[in-house]
Amino acid sequence: MALRIAFQMDPIEGVDINADSTFRLAEEAQARGHELHVYTPDRLIWDNGRVMARARPFTVRREKGDHVSFGDEQVLDLGTIDVVWLRQDPPFDMSYITTTHLLDLIHPQTLVVNDPFWVRNYPEKLLVMQFPELTPPTMIARNLADIREFKARHGDIILKPLFGNGGAGVFRLDASDRNLASLHEMFTGFSREPLIVQKYLPAVSKGDKRVILVDGEPVGAINRVPAEGETRSNMHVGGRPEKVGLTDRDLEICAAIGPLLREKGQIFVGIDVIGDWLTEINLTSPTGIQELERFDGVNVAARIWQAIEARRDGQ
Repeated sequence: MALRIAFQMDPIEGVDINADSTFRLAEEAQARGHELHVYTPDRLIWDNGRVMARARPFTVRREKGDHVSFGDEQVLDLGTIDVVWLRQDPPFDMSYITTTHLLDLIHPQTLVVNDPFWVRNYPEKLLVMQFPELTPPTMIARNLADIREFKARHGDIILKPLFGNGGAGVFRLDASDRNLASLHEMFTGFSREPLIVQKYLPAVSKGDKRVILVDGEPVGAINRVPAEGETRSNMHVGGRPEKVGLTDRDLEICAAIGPLLREKGQIFVGIDVIGDWLTEINLTSPTGIQELERFDGVNVAARIWQAIEARRDGQ
């Protein structure tokens, strides 16, 4: 049965059609006969008990520079929609959090993917705290003395903002580095948030694996290899995607976290694994669908829509 779908996302006009996961999800939804609408987060409205958005119907096509067409903007009552996709990129700030509160009001009558309550309560660098046995040594702190003590214990560390994304603001500080105090001063000068520090994993030079899970089950992975001279492997900053399989350790990690993701309505999730260690669980706007589909020939977008359609049928 055709569903009415609304995508809450950053402007679709600017996406890379050969890399963007939201575009691929829209393309697959259209192929399945679903009706598509799109709006940006700033067009979301709560008015006298109704959650609405100034949205436009749209169609997509795989033509670079001419990949989307729109109908006329309308005020859409999201309580009458079958599925709303929460797909804007971080930063995970109060604007982002507010949208999750508003979408909470229509879920699950309208199926919001991923479940906004748990997106809000399980941001990627915090959810891993529930699985310390799977993660490298990690500390979340703001006090410089505590971070110094962690660095003294582990020598070579990664320092990054707790709610950052795309590799922005990620620093490696090796045993001889003298910049911790300056970096701490810089971060705390513009933000009241804590920082996250992790023991540096030399295995990152061989790649940071993105494993994609659909409704708690792993469907495949891609390896993201850092550019020469770079610590970060994010594709936003020049990381190179390559084909990779799932190891026994990857499957062990997925088996440990999958039931929680499924229970909490996290249908599309991307986890980051370096060597044998889980470093992040990405719920807010995970990526990697198109790269995985090209490498493995698996229609990941279809798997995601099958999970959504099954949930709608079960309501």
